[in-house]
Amino acid sequence: MRAFPLLLVLPAIASLVSAQPPLPNPQIDAPGFLGITAEALKHRETRRLTEAEFLRLSREPNTVVLDARSAERFRELHIAGAVNLSFPDITAESLARLVPDPTTRILIYCNNNFAGDPRAFPSKLPTASLNLSTFTALYNYGYRNVYELGPNLDVGKTILPMVRG
Repeated sequence: MRAFPLLLVLPAIASLVSAQPPLPNPQIDAPGFLGITAEALKHRETRRLTEAEFLRLSREPNTVVLDARSAERFRELHIAGAVNLSFPDITAESLARLVPDPTTRILIYCNNNFAGDPRAFPSKLPTASLNLSTFTALYNYGYRNVYELGPNLDVGKTILPMVRG
């Protein structure tokens, strides 16, 4: 399968979306979603961290480690010190409660960052990775100081402190 650059594919998808007869719902904006996603993913290109960088930054002040998996998966196993805000619960209000200052550094990780515990970290298709959705949502809500754990790590060998419960 040939990979196409994202910035070439998104406008094509947007034109297909906008070519459909509109079913009015001001609460859903597919072309806007595609636009903000392209912008967020461009911003994301320089914000992926190594395991050591993630660990170092997680220990610095004014940093939140955000786990957007379900509460059930979070209870199974998560990075020590992480806070859980399940992706479906991300709203302007929930983010303002959790991270009132949008300049706060936010570090994110997801299922596809860890192997070795499929119950806690069931892998998703690479195109459905929770990091992509979470990064885009945070960007959309005005949080630009977001960084993402880059590699896929073995939960039994990572230097990141992991805790159950």
